[in-house]
Parts: sequence; C-alpha cells; structure tokens
Amino acid sequence: MIYFKFPFDEKLYSTDENSNINSINFHSFNNIEKLEIKGEVIEKNQSEFDHLKISSEILPEDKTQFEAENKEEYLQKLEEVIEIIKENNLPKLVLSRRKIVKDFTEIDLKTSFLNLCKNYPNAFKYVFFDGKTSWMGAFSEVLGKFNKSTHKFETMSLAGTIPVSEEWTEKEIEEQKPVSSYIRNILQKFVTPNEIEESETYDHISGNIKHLRTDFKLKINPENLDTIIQKLHPTPAVCGIPKVFCKEIIEKVEKFPRELYAGYIKIETDDYIQYFVNLRCARLYKNSVHLFVGGGITSQSNPEKEWNETELKSEAVLKNLVLNHK
Repeated sequence: MIYFKFPFDEKLYSTDENSNINSINFHSFNNIEKLEIKGEVIEKNQSEFDHLKISSEILPEDKTQFEAENKEEYLQKLEEVIEIIKENNLPKLVLSRRKIVKDFTEIDLKTSFLNLCKNYPNAFKYVFFDGKTSWMGAFSEVLGKFNKSTHKFETMSLAGTIPVSEEWTEKEIEEQKPVSSYIRNILQKFVTPNEIEESETYDHISGNIKHLRTDFKLKINPENLDTIIQKLHPTPAVCGIPKVFCKEIIEKVEKFPRELYAGYIKIETDDYIQYFVNLRCARLYKNSVHLFVGGGITSQSNPEKEWNETELKSEAVLKNLVLNHK
C-alpha cells in the first residue's frame, strides 16, 4: 500500500497492485537496501481515499529496543564531529539522530498523511506499508527529475537550515556552497559547462524552516541517467565532503543505522523518472514512531544550535502525526 503526492500537485497517486511493473523503489542511504513497490503509478480518487479505513493495527511491533540519544549525548557527539572536521579540514559532514515517540495507543495514518499534504504543498508526500515496514514523509529535495521526451534533467543544491523568521549567517551560506560545487562538478563530466543552466541561490521555504537552494538544468544522454544519480547520491546535503570519507565517519559515529532515511525514492511515470531524497521522514510502528533528523556540521557549528535545528526538523513530521494517547 502506498499513497503519495508530487510537489505542487493536488492529485493523489498510488499503484495498480495488479500490475507487475516495478515503478517505485526506495533506496537506503548506504545503497544496500532496496524496497520495490509493484504496480504502475495511477491516480486515485480523493473522495475514495477519504472514506478508506486504514488502521495502525496493520503496522509491525517495534522490537528494536533502540533508545534515542538524549540532548547531552548528542551535544557530546557534535563536539567530537566538529573536532574530526577541523582535524581533516572538511567543508561539511552531516550527523543524524533518531527521535523516538512511544506514548500513544494508535496512529491515525490517513489523517496524518492528509496533514502532511495540506502543510507541505511544495514537498513530495508519501505513506507506505509493504507488510513488513511502514514509512511516512514530506520533503522538498529533488535528487533528479528526468523528462523522457526532452531528455532534460533537473537537480538542486539544498542546504542550510534556519527558522523562517531568521536571517542567514555565514555558517549556512558556507554550508551550501560546497553542495552546489559538488553537483556542478559531477554534471560537468556529462556536458560542457555552458550547457548547464544554473539559477541564483534563493530561499526555499518548507513549513517552519527555510533552506538555501540552487537549481541546475541540462540535457543529458538517457544512457547516463543511472550513472549521474549514483554519482550524486549521497549528496553533501545528507552526507558531507569528501563523500567516501564522510560516509565512513557517519557509519562509525552515528548511534543507529540510517535505513531509508537520507536514501532516495525513484518513481517512474509515463513522462518522467523522478528521484526524491528521503528526508523529514519517520518509520512507523504499532507502538512507536522513529523520526529521523540531521544537520550539516561545519567547523563553525554551534552544538546547541545544531541540536535545536534537529528538534525543529523533527516537528515537520511529528506535528502532523495524529497520535491517540492512553
């Protein structure tokens, strides 16, 4: 079962489960795990969905026994990461954590998803359950969008996070620059620099927070699409620079595996192949919700501020969840 909405598109989509076409894939951050959702992408009737009964009883029990890091533990880890960044002269490294919510009896899956759709019109919104695992999310970062007829490819550099009401500081500006450089350098391996359309950097609003965003567009050879995606993922926005070194640090330092968080979702329709980075997401259990959040750490990072940023990001999904309490 999957339901989703594309950015700036009010139409509701799902899959035709009678079809053997594999049009949706979830890829984990480390690219080892891959979940395939069978069926062709089809538009669903919103009123039909509104009358649908989806009980959280279909969700699995949480048997992980994971205990989320508290603030003190995470601040200490941030200090360690900042030292690693300074010692190795890294432009950026992304550190993540889980926030675990347990005090409820059931999740209203349908209303929670509708809340995400209402509050994040410019995001990709989804909820899915495949019999073993269930995730929900709403996020704006596009890893890639390929037009099958024109062969136009689009991607974006999205980094830096502050509350909507605040002004950008040098830290966020310097955090976003290497993400743009990284993407630009990869794309230049497939076309000449003057064939790449690059926008000015601008504010991207996502609920209660905003990011710095730069868009890239170019025409590519369809045969290069998979290679480009593999080179882009994971971008510095979810990993760091240099990629291989930062991935190794992340695996050693982070308390939990990222699973599908900071991986990507590939969706193929008649006209497009789209790839969305799986941020602002949660893994759903019958008796708990695991919210995945992270932030880009630089030598200028303030641990207290970084903690607050992850708390802010966790609200993206958490404030939209309808949890019935005891």
